[in-house]
Amino acid sequence: MASDAPLPRALEILWRDETSTRKAGGLSRERIVAAAIDLADRDGLGALSMARLAERLGCGTMSLYRHVANKDELLTFMLSAVPAPPPAFTDAADWRGALTDWALGLWEVYHRHPWILHTAASGPPLDPGQLAWLDAGLATLGGTRLAERVKLTAVTAILHYVRGAAALAIEASGVDSPVYPELLRKLLDPRRFPALAAALDAGVLDGGDEFVAEFHSGLRLLLDGIAAQMRSAEPGHRA
Repeated sequence: MASDAPLPRALEILWRDETSTRKAGGLSRERIVAAAIDLADRDGLGALSMARLAERLGCGTMSLYRHVANKDELLTFMLSAVPAPPPAFTDAADWRGALTDWALGLWEVYHRHPWILHTAASGPPLDPGQLAWLDAGLATLGGTRLAERVKLTAVTAILHYVRGAAALAIEASGVDSPVYPELLRKLLDPRRFPALAAALDAGVLDGGDEFVAEFHSGLRLLLDGIAAQMRSAEPGHRA
């Protein structure tokens, strides 16, 4: 059932593709959003405030509110603007290669803009930028026999995997805080957490190239699962 509730103002603006009117000094919504992304990329989401953004742009804080209603609205604009267009694919038969490129593209987005991982992710995407990625992910499976619901389940599983793996890799290798594996080695009692202790002893959480290798390994497992689902959907398949 369609809702009669009005869209939030930020979504209305984004879906109208409205270009904000430039004011004195060249201030515009686009310029504000670009500066906010730069600030969050450099100093993290916690450093982003309307006052600091105004200082960076050389304007008064109240000038920002002529273009952006509040910080929540600013974040909506940032999340829609920050990802580059998703990778294009031309071979509809190579769903695995296309979905791998899509996942790697997301991995790169999260590493270029780690603050995305600290934004609320409780609801589904509604802005054009994020929906373009979801649409592209589903399109990689367009030439398969999978049902639409299964396609969405598969793409969502990979999306959450990439997001979680990127968060672990970025946080574990952070230079401003103790490295994650080092903290675990101080905290873990192998008798209480034997499986995690075994993984730690094997060095799978030590970061660097290991995290990249583990990411690719986990992605292959997910893709193998999708491939198995495809085989079960083929006519005449027997379990």
